[in-house]
Amino acid sequence: MQIVSTRTLVGMEIHLELSTQSKNFTAAPCLAHPDQWDAPPNTLVDPVTMALPGTLPVLNREAVEMSMMVGIALGSDIPDFCKWDRKNYFYPDLPKGYQISQYDLPLCVGGSIDIETEAGKRTIRICRAHLEEDTGKLGHELPGGGKADGSLLDLNRAGTPLLEIVSEPDLQNAEEAVAFARELHALCVFLGVTGGVMQKGHMRFEPNINVVITLDDGREVATPIAEVKNLNSFRAIKGAVEYEAKRQVEQWKKDGIEMGPGRKATYGWDPEKMCTIMQRSKEDAHDYRYFPEPDLVPLRVDDAWRDRVRSRLPELPQARRHRYTGVYGLPEKDAKALVADPNFCFFFEDAINGVSSEAAHATAKLLLNTAAKMANEQSTSVPELGVSAGQVASLVELRATGEIGSNAVETIFGLLCKEDTQPSVVAEREGLLQVRDEGAMDTWVAAAIEAHPKAAEDFASGKDAAVGRLMGEVMKQSGGQADASAVREKLIATLRS
Repeated sequence: MQIVSTRTLVGMEIHLELSTQSKNFTAAPCLAHPDQWDAPPNTLVDPVTMALPGTLPVLNREAVEMSMMVGIALGSDIPDFCKWDRKNYFYPDLPKGYQISQYDLPLCVGGSIDIETEAGKRTIRICRAHLEEDTGKLGHELPGGGKADGSLLDLNRAGTPLLEIVSEPDLQNAEEAVAFARELHALCVFLGVTGGVMQKGHMRFEPNINVVITLDDGREVATPIAEVKNLNSFRAIKGAVEYEAKRQVEQWKKDGIEMGPGRKATYGWDPEKMCTIMQRSKEDAHDYRYFPEPDLVPLRVDDAWRDRVRSRLPELPQARRHRYTGVYGLPEKDAKALVADPNFCFFFEDAINGVSSEAAHATAKLLLNTAAKMANEQSTSVPELGVSAGQVASLVELRATGEIGSNAVETIFGLLCKEDTQPSVVAEREGLLQVRDEGAMDTWVAAAIEAHPKAAEDFASGKDAAVGRLMGEVMKQSGGQADASAVREKLIATLRS
């Protein structure tokens, strides 16, 4: 049989650590909260975390509401009733020997998220999102980098509220998988439910990948599903999907094994070799021996609670992008760049509060070019540069009124990052204010025409390129303080009237 075509199918499981103050089923501090990101190992631990005899779980209301926020933003149904289940398995970083999770009645059901692809917008369906708890973490290096004889157990992460979001297998290639991951990441960070630092494990992506192969006799066969675990970068997602899409076709050519019961497998990702590594065959639901959690009552959600949670939702990334392109006329690329980092986006919002669409456009240009370049050079973010949103707004207004030239903007911005001063004060102090005095302008233009009679003659006859030499002379005469647009207007009025 010959292969006519192949079609990749990707469903995504996302483990989202919620940044609550305390853990999901105990009052111990939560590692995912910004105050605890750098906590020393095993300092966020209590008897419940350690599963000592006689301890009982108590549900974290904020974790439930954060999960509901994500579900509502995704368009999921929040059922009136859901319950908790024990997912039983042994692993050294799971002290209880089971994970409190949700099996058949999750907190969020259905929903979708739109992504932009080369072919246009696509809607990716969400199957469910259920709330559970994270495990601890195993390490294999001693402090300072030395290799440990065994495994080192850190229980700081154990019990962290974990929302598992599961998509339908609607993604068709690596690019779509990355677009989906980026969109969901932005959504969750804007909601304020997670720090979103993927290197810290705040969001871990697990693509489930297989390939549908069409043969020359019209028959379709599907390869076994590979679940690639714990990817914490968009680069890793792209690499894993691309690698598996090729590997599975080659594997099918060798053994002809198709998807079926017990044939799903778990893989790891090697970022150095850019390949997947098989770890184990994947358990089915019955292997976990799910049963209702006897120590927690079921959860009931009424309309009033849903409405209170819904009122907490901010404007979401897609809505912001549409506003930036529609109201302010920003290019799609600029709108996406502004929304990519929530703190950057909020800074932009503060800087354009109450301004015109033209000023908003100029502000975006300033932040995405001058400010972003400076932040990159200093390995920081724009909001951390030291300049305030108010200073940025004043600087944009100063340029719009022609009081400073375009070349002065970067200089003034750099100085504003170091001092709490108004841009106009800095511009005056540094001699960067442009002169629009008519008398002075007449003198400079006359001197330029006298110095370059041939250029003046060419410009007068309609050769626009000749204006450069004349304007350069005016800038020389003015010490760079002449308003360039005013100079051009004066030359046109003088030589072409």
